[in-house]
Formats: sequence, structure tokens, C-alpha cells
Amino acid sequence: MTTPSTPSAQPSTAPEKPVALVTGGTSGIGLAVVRDLARRGHRVFLCARTPETVEQTVEELRAEGLEVAGIAADVRSREAVAELVAAAVAEFGPISVLVNNAGRSGGGPTADISDELWYDVIDTNLNSVFLLTREVLGHGGLAGASYGRIINIASTAGKQGVLLGAPYSASKHAVVGFTKALGKELAPAGITVNAVCPGYVETPMAQRVRAGYAAAWDTTTQDVQEQFEAKIPLGRYATPEEVAAMVGYLTTDLAASVTAQALNVCGGLGNF
Repeated sequence: MTTPSTPSAQPSTAPEKPVALVTGGTSGIGLAVVRDLARRGHRVFLCARTPETVEQTVEELRAEGLEVAGIAADVRSREAVAELVAAAVAEFGPISVLVNNAGRSGGGPTADISDELWYDVIDTNLNSVFLLTREVLGHGGLAGASYGRIINIASTAGKQGVLLGAPYSASKHAVVGFTKALGKELAPAGITVNAVCPGYVETPMAQRVRAGYAAAWDTTTQDVQEQFEAKIPLGRYATPEEVAAMVGYLTTDLAASVTAQALNVCGGLGNF
């Protein structure tokens, strides 16, 4: 009696100049990812909410000799997401790499969290990941391609609870779950799906987070930073470039067998 077998996905080689779409690509981790991928030979299409910021970022990166373009887009909007993907394909061709990076912080005492804050954190951090992924698979050229990478920027907060960060932790836990499920779904096609989970990273968002905790704890942002750094075995925040390097690795041919994983870049903050 024979047992049915599932076809095995064979390792595929990235195109010579793969097209990458990066959301939230004008600052912090997103900007570092755009620059890293472009330096690796990708043609990168980016987005952010503010047209002027997108224009300035694209101009600066092109001045560095990088092949980059982008438009302003609100990734919470189904219509804006469709326009974004269509613009990327029109500019560079079918998308091979999707980096869902756009996100926001958000929290406070749960009893005081407004409906607006809760839904905006979920829309920005979670629903956008679904909307972009579905659109790139359906209309961006990723489905049926011989090579594909989906990389979601989650957080170590997607693996453990964060004090006064219930909306943020909930959204990032969901991103990790979505990543693992989709990774199994797309594995037979040879498309890998992974989450990168930064810990404390020195970005503009990190500055806002420290300010929020300083207000909640009636202390200084410097004191908050020292408390956070004391929890990190390496004793320091990670850099956006260190996170981007993990994203870059996951786009390589040598990462073809890495899928459905949530990989920490956190200085030892989380060993799970």
C-alpha cells in the first residue's frame, strides 16, 4: 500500500534584480531595510503616509546610486494598498519580495485605552499585513512565481506580553501567528514567509515609546532607557541596520529553507 506524497518545493534562485516592496520605508527599520535591499541589487519600491517624506527619501537614496521609487500610501486602506501594489508593478515589474514593516506603538492602562487607539494599532500593525500580502499574492505577481519572500516585521512583543502595551503586543502576536500559518500554506510553492522580531531598536518610534513610559512612570526618558538596557544581555539597543541585515539574509538563496519562523534580533532580550 502506497502513501500519498506532497510535492516538494525545490530551491529557486532569485531573479537578477528582484523587486522588493517595503512599507513604512522612510525611517527607522524600514529605511534601513530599503537601503540594505537596494545595495544587494534589489529594485525597491517604498511607501509611507506623507508624500513629502517619500519624495525626499527616494531622492536621497537615488543620490546614493540606489534603484528606488515610491509613493505615499495608507496601508490601513484596502484601496490605497491596491494602488500601492499596482504602482510598484508598473514601476519595476512583478514583486518578488514583500517586507511588511509599517507599524505603530500604542498602549497605556488597558481600562483607559480608547476604541480609536485599539483599532488603529490593529489596523496599522496587523490588518495592513494581511491586506498587503493578499494584494501582492493576487495582483503583484508573487503567486505562481519561481521565487518569493514575504518578511513581516513583528517584535519580541509578539512572543511575550509588554507592560502597558496590550494593543501592541496583541497585534504583534497576531502577526507571528499569521506568518507561521502562511509559511506552511505557501511552502509547497517555494515562497518563504518569516517574521523578524526586533527587541529594543534605536528608532524614532523608540524615542516616542520611552517618552510614553516616562510620562506613565513620572520619570525621565533617560531613566526609562537605562531600565530597558538593563534587561538586555548585550546592554544596548539594536540598530536598524542589524535588523535590516536579518531581513536581507532572508531574501537570499541560502535562506530558501527558512520559513514559518519568527527570528529575534534583540541582543538576547528574548531567548524564545
